Amino acid sequence: MMTETRPLDLAERLPPLRGRVSPGASLAGVTWFQVGGPAEVMVRPKDLDDLVALLKGRPAGVPLLVIGVGSNLLVRDGGLDGIVVRLGRGFAGIAAEPGERLRVGAAALDLNVSLAARDAGIAGLEFLRGIPGTVGGAFRTNAGAYQGELAQVLVEATVVDGQGQVRVVKPEEFRFSYRHSDFPADWIVVEAVLQGRKGDPAAIGARMDEIAAAREESQPVRSRTGGSTFKNPPGARAWELIDAAGCRGLSRGPAVVSARHCNFLINEGGASAADIEGLGEEVRRRVFEKSGVTLEWEIMRIGRFAAPAREVTP
Repeated sequence: MMTETRPLDLAERLPPLRGRVSPGASLAGVTWFQVGGPAEVMVRPKDLDDLVALLKGRPAGVPLLVIGVGSNLLVRDGGLDGIVVRLGRGFAGIAAEPGERLRVGAAALDLNVSLAARDAGIAGLEFLRGIPGTVGGAFRTNAGAYQGELAQVLVEATVVDGQGQVRVVKPEEFRFSYRHSDFPADWIVVEAVLQGRKGDPAAIGARMDEIAAAREESQPVRSRTGGSTFKNPPGARAWELIDAAGCRGLSRGPAVVSARHCNFLINEGGASAADIEGLGEEVRRRVFEKSGVTLEWEIMRIGRFAAPAREVTP
């Protein structure tokens, strides 16, 4: 008599790894919006060798996505197919090098990088104090704030491609532009070298304090949000267009356009990803109707749709 066998789950088809493998892991718990469905499998590689083993041994055709701390990310309610990689402690090192440079792991928080630069007397990286994310996460959007951006300070980066090959990449290969980069989708940044200049730690710290105070005053930093929602169009500011279109305070259930800074969407508690994305699309529609400008999303939206969004209320 033949015995019926079940198809192997994705987690069972992965190569042996020393890091953590979590089938059906919640993604709502790792994004700042606190919404979204699960990952089919989440993998936290222990170190670079573990990541290389995963990339070389993963099943053919299975999608793979790397996420950081989820600060500029909206995961849809249906979740994600394939492998979600989160780089952890083994990728978070920060070390000062000669010539006013920092070598930093992709999982290092931008805040921690700015603090390390201050302590080492390296100026020019203070703007990282105003970016709520990781160094690795900064690459896809050429993250920036307060007159600084990644492209201005990057010397080189170490990446692993989809076949598990490690290579060192120069800035021009990322093809950076405003809040955008254009490099192969299967590259995973694991380390970067950043260039600063010699500075006084007290002056660097004072500038960082100014940035922190400005963020606290102007942005809903203590709310469940994904940071700036839309890119600034050429010659304009997204928040001004949104305000002029009457969207300040607009809501879909618990998803709300921030009254403090209307280029921020907030989950006031209980919103779905569909509510947040639907609210953003309504903002885009109203801005286009008012000004003729089509706003581009700055927040990365990924995954499968599930529940429909609620109706908009003023």
